[in-house]
Amino acid sequence: MLVLGRSQVESLLSTDSLIDALASAMADLSAGRASVPDRVAALVPERDGFLAAMPGFLPSTRVLMTKLVSLFPHNEGTRLPTHQALIVAFDPDTGEPAALLDGTAITAARTGACSALSARLLAREDATVLAVLGTGVQARSHAHAICRVRPIRQIRVAGRDPAKAAALAEELSTVLEVEAQAVSGYAEALDGADIAAATTHAVEPVIRRPWLTPGVHITSVGYNPAGREIDDATVAEALVCVESRQAALAPLPAGSNDLLTPIRDGLITADHVHAELGELISGSRPGRTTPDQITLYKSVGVAVQDAAATALVIDSARKQSIGKEITLQ
Repeated sequence: MLVLGRSQVESLLSTDSLIDALASAMADLSAGRASVPDRVAALVPERDGFLAAMPGFLPSTRVLMTKLVSLFPHNEGTRLPTHQALIVAFDPDTGEPAALLDGTAITAARTGACSALSARLLAREDATVLAVLGTGVQARSHAHAICRVRPIRQIRVAGRDPAKAAALAEELSTVLEVEAQAVSGYAEALDGADIAAATTHAVEPVIRRPWLTPGVHITSVGYNPAGREIDDATVAEALVCVESRQAALAPLPAGSNDLLTPIRDGLITADHVHAELGELISGSRPGRTTPDQITLYKSVGVAVQDAAATALVIDSARKQSIGKEITLQ
């Protein structure tokens, strides 16, 4: 069995290749060519945490895998990330365990890359201003990935901790060679933004309709069973797209409060979800129709994303003879 650590996984993942691989995976998912049951989780109430299992089979990449991912929000500010994960890949012909690899890096990379895919499909082609809401791993991942698909010239970073926002803005300015600045709040970050990336653990919405500029594309990946990132008015007005209707509208811990709450309250119906990303890719559903249209990609994370990333990592590792082979017997 091949074993790959976090630094090895990070070195083997190309953002551009991952975005393209995710496009194929999303198309397979929407076409019914992949097997992806709903996420299940064991809850740890005293820590507001959980351990989730996300199995999936993506035949086009011949990857049969499961991800075990923990979310422990109180790790924020410690040496440990809030999200930690392992991925186990199995031989799809025999079921034999074939690889064990760090899933924390894959979770960060594939989430940001799929948001970038949504921007490639839905954001205006002339989008140059990016608002990043949040200052953690996903904020960084989203900034890097979205800059690969749109000509971003300015990044605004907003978060609960001004020092962290300033540090991330300085880092992004250096690494991405764009103008990046920390701003005082979410409203300021969103004012005039062409793309907004919400990457928070918010209880109260950080995306609110009065703060938005016409034509903005929103990506929202935050998950908090006690809250949500997007307000009702934005959801009701936006062209809403998801990875999977089944996953996004499933009960927690699989689904999204951002959609489930306004459905429960009668503000929208399940039919308000316009399209899956795979349907946009195949052309079976249209994307943006006007420059001023607000578009929203609400992500809950699905295992085909991890499978697509796992396929790239394992293939590159074997070609470059990276990783350690162990025997379980």
